[in-house]
Amino acid sequence: MPPDHQRTPPDHERAPSDHERTPPDHERISRDVTANLPAASSAIEACQLTVTALGRHTPARISVLLWVHDRLRCVAATGSWQAFATVRPGTGVVGRAYESGKTVLVSDVTADPDYLPMRPDVTAEICVPVPDRDGRPIGVLDLEWTGPVDLERWRQTAETIAGRLGLRIWALGGPAAESRSEKLLRHVTAMTAAPDEFALRAAAREAARDLSGLDAAVLALAEPTGGRISAPAGEPGDLETRIRVALDAAGPATLARLIAHTHRFGATYTLGEAATPSMPEHDLFVRAGVGTLVAVSIGPTDAGGVLLVADERLLQPDPTTVNLMELLAAQAWTCLDRLRGISLLRLRASSDPLTGLRHQGPFGERMAAANPDRTALLAIDVDGFKSVNDTYGHAIGDRVLVELARALEAALRQGDELYRIGGDEFVAVVEVGRPEEALGIAERLTEAARRTGRTISVGVALRHPGEPAELTLRRADTALYDVKRSGRDGVRLATG
Repeated sequence: MPPDHQRTPPDHERAPSDHERTPPDHERISRDVTANLPAASSAIEACQLTVTALGRHTPARISVLLWVHDRLRCVAATGSWQAFATVRPGTGVVGRAYESGKTVLVSDVTADPDYLPMRPDVTAEICVPVPDRDGRPIGVLDLEWTGPVDLERWRQTAETIAGRLGLRIWALGGPAAESRSEKLLRHVTAMTAAPDEFALRAAAREAARDLSGLDAAVLALAEPTGGRISAPAGEPGDLETRIRVALDAAGPATLARLIAHTHRFGATYTLGEAATPSMPEHDLFVRAGVGTLVAVSIGPTDAGGVLLVADERLLQPDPTTVNLMELLAAQAWTCLDRLRGISLLRLRASSDPLTGLRHQGPFGERMAAANPDRTALLAIDVDGFKSVNDTYGHAIGDRVLVELARALEAALRQGDELYRIGGDEFVAVVEVGRPEEALGIAERLTEAARRTGRTISVGVALRHPGEPAELTLRRADTALYDVKRSGRDGVRLATG
């Protein structure tokens, strides 16, 4: 253990520094901090010069955050372990100061619900907007102290420094544009948060256009039916629309060859120069008016596809663009595979594994959201099904149920739903305007069952206002058993 005289004392034992012991000369601080701003050659350099010079006059933790695309990004700070890299709009004290355009003074950080803690000993904070020439915030100057401080006096100094810094940044052309790595991170976050496959495909195409600087992005994925092309429905003259139309016209075999070629040989950067021979898979793009094409494989060879990023201009190959598209494609597939896995798990959890129909859980959810005045329940039972199992075995019985389920589903209208709630018991939920309409649908179901060689009995009940779904289903079941007692293979409307 080192001797006492070599021990670093904790903050509460440490002797105050010169700028802590002597009241600061704020006019001098403002002059010293802003004296070197004219020498800055970029917005980031101006912020770094400001933070470094200000740090010589106060023990505060200092940071400057500038607005870049959709959030505040830290571009200069003292103590890199004690600064947020990015802050979202409206988040924390810095977000409040930026959105309001007004200085925020926090004399007790523990009492401010917006304070974002980065170290446990901070007691006070000042956050000052950095304005442009017209007074609009382009960022913030943030200071945090761990001991006593004259906040009101520091407010004036911080506002003076922030104003001069803002003018210098404006003179240098404003905050630096979002870098490609920052764009990639933003788009990856958007893809990860996509709630479904449609949103993910749209996010991937937007990312490809933004990161590449090219005008069009089309995603083509292998499907059992021959391929699925994802592109927005734009104007007929749009390059993306022309590419999608060209791929559709070429047919699934051409798309399959293009996907196989990309997976086998890797990413390609193609220029569609006039009078230059091209691969057969690329001829359709030349005819569509593509001048530059980046093709990147996505996912595995047997189930993936290709990301196509294109432009009408002839642009020189850029290895960085291709690398970014490969990273983007890999992330897009990871997100797509995750969404498909979640969708499959949900389907398995909410459907009958034999017939694929939804079961009692989703039935309850549908009934909870149904319009009581227009909802009818059709309770369905397969006539003589027990004898099928007893005579031919459960394998044949299962086949009968699957075939019957498909026939009943096909007989329903769009929007009607069929559920399996027991062994050979089904229930259909239909929206109708009158009892006769529900009976007509039930008759269609019995006809569909007869075409499979089986018969069914159907009880129909219209749900009364305020009636629980269980009671509606019970009345439909009562009507069903009336059909059974009357000889089966028929329909009856519940009374009451």
